[in-house]
Amino acid sequence: MDQLLDHLVYGTPDLLGAVERFAAATGLQPVEGGRHPQWGTRNFLVGLGGTTYLELLGPDLDAPSSIVDFTGTDRLLTWAIHPADLEAAVVAARAAGAELGEVGPMSRSTPTGETVSWRVSRAAQWPYDGVVPFVIDWGTTPRPATTMTDAGELLGFRGSHPQATEVRAALAALGADLEVTEGPPALTATVRGPRGEFPLG
Repeated sequence: MDQLLDHLVYGTPDLLGAVERFAAATGLQPVEGGRHPQWGTRNFLVGLGGTTYLELLGPDLDAPSSIVDFTGTDRLLTWAIHPADLEAAVVAARAAGAELGEVGPMSRSTPTGETVSWRVSRAAQWPYDGVVPFVIDWGTTPRPATTMTDAGELLGFRGSHPQATEVRAALAALGADLEVTEGPPALTATVRGPRGEFPLG
């Protein structure tokens, strides 16, 4: 597994349904992370070992709107890495042709009322359809995966893109390790739990 890998983002228009299907397939119960007031989204989290986790992300039905487009089938939207220097990573990616946007603060409210904060790169669109990751720094906040008791196994994480050469150059600039082949824009992976496997993609 890529040592920089922080988490995968799995988008779904039916968040609670996806959580139920994931738990039934794997035997792993996603834990509610909270709500992102800035985005109008809500998430559930599953540990993948070490400091890596899967984020199940969907619209917050109590919010007036969401800035993330969840239309279509459930799929991996993008992924995140945690380099040592976010600003330097953004500059390196930009020089390689991938615009990660500016680094800024973000937060979510947990079900217990706490606020979890971090710094993250935010672009108008995910670079190269999400196949190039965004960057994140949790600062003094404990990484979500370290607070979870259950952990699944991440299998076969890879990507494809019609501009595979450019994507590989951006990944190299970020120091990120992902196998990318030429094809339609996509990220695919599988999570294995004690009961079975759940395909992401």
